[in-house]
Amino acid sequence: MRVLLRADVDGVGRRGDIVQVADGFARNFLFPSGRALKASDAMSAQASAMRRSRDLRDAKDKEAAEAVSAALAGRTLTVTARSGAGGRLFGSVTTQDLADAIQAQTGAVVDRRRIRLEEPIKSVGTHLVPVHLHAEVETELTVEVVAAG
Repeated sequence: MRVLLRADVDGVGRRGDIVQVADGFARNFLFPSGRALKASDAMSAQASAMRRSRDLRDAKDKEAAEAVSAALAGRTLTVTARSGAGGRLFGSVTTQDLADAIQAQTGAVVDRRRIRLEEPIKSVGTHLVPVHLHAEVETELTVEVVAAG
């Protein structure tokens, strides 16, 4: 069945795309959730308008991500945490802690889900943390964890 996607669907397509999907997938998932409409020949104009708005939004999001990346480039973020002997932290530094520190120290707002930590930081020292701001914009942030007190 040919459908017009009204939202991005992982593994299927992006908003405004006309794609071929299984009938059951369309009837049981895409239509009830409002993510797609059954495609007709007259929908090509609507699909192109959706793609155009998607492209404009993506360009604006990419510009904003590049501005944040420029603000973060070359900066060292300092996070203070309580630690015991040997530099081991009481607890950890999480992505939320890093997002709050970025906003406090640089003024840039970064969603915590954009910060890619394999696991929370649990030791004092310097750590390199990747930040995925946009599909085409990724930067690396230097985080210095210092002991409190």
